[in-house]
Amino acid sequence: MTDESATDAQSGNPPIWYWVAAVGAVLFECLGCIFYLAEVRLTPEQIATLPLDQTAMLGARPGWYYAAFGVAVWVGLAGSVGLLLRRAWAVPALLVSLIAVAVQFSAVLIVPQMRTVSSDALLGPIVVALVCYGIFMLSRLAKRRGWLR
Repeated sequence: MTDESATDAQSGNPPIWYWVAAVGAVLFECLGCIFYLAEVRLTPEQIATLPLDQTAMLGARPGWYYAAFGVAVWVGLAGSVGLLLRRAWAVPALLVSLIAVAVQFSAVLIVPQMRTVSSDALLGPIVVALVCYGIFMLSRLAKRRGWLR
């Protein structure tokens, strides 16, 4: 460890990689918000133009799926912005977002009509869950190292 990075660690200033990761987290959460808005704003006419399997899956999604989806992305965005602002409230916000992601994707296991998805379609939710977990763990590390106030 260099003298400069040791001084930063002692003074509570996060390293450059923290800022890069925090900006990446904000961008990831913004992308999730865009996907959420695109999905909840689909009209019946637009849904009718989709392939039959996607139409059936969209029709099978319960209301709590969209509630969890909304909480996951909007609270996740707030938590990621909290990382940029170096605020301690980012940690519980990102935990709530991670739990909402788990609830959202549990619909695949709970709703029988959603179980017809291919294994390739499950890759997206797995990647999203892993990235959200990584962002949450970043927030815990930042709190532990004194980078959040």
